[in-house]
Amino acid sequence: VQLVESGGGLVQPGGSLRLSCTVSEYSISTIDAYWVGWFRQAPGKEREGVAVIYGDGSTIYADSVKGRFTASKDNSKNTLYLQMNSLQVEDTAMYYCAAKGFGWTISSYNYWGQGTQVTVSS
Repeated sequence: VQLVESGGGLVQPGGSLRLSCTVSEYSISTIDAYWVGWFRQAPGKEREGVAVIYGDGSTIYADSVKGRFTASKDNSKNTLYLQMNSLQVEDTAMYYCAAKGFGWTISSYNYWGQGTQVTVSS
């Protein structure tokens, strides 16, 4: 199983980025007990959840990104997306996609991407 993120970069506060995560050898369209999601880790901090998506498309967001970020998945492309708007300096982190886990429980996820860096700075 391979997860490959892309779309990170340097952006000014208030700007936008769209992250993608292409998944191979594991179907994200299956409606079972598992979730897929986006997580992030800033320097010196623990990894935290950003948005998690259930098999039926139901999505839950962390309070810190609610109203600014939109997570989605394209089952036909087996790809996850994270549209990030109104980015803030505090959003600076390495962003990871993950698959086959349970909600916000980071340790439950079986598969992880390598991460893509998002830096918000003026």
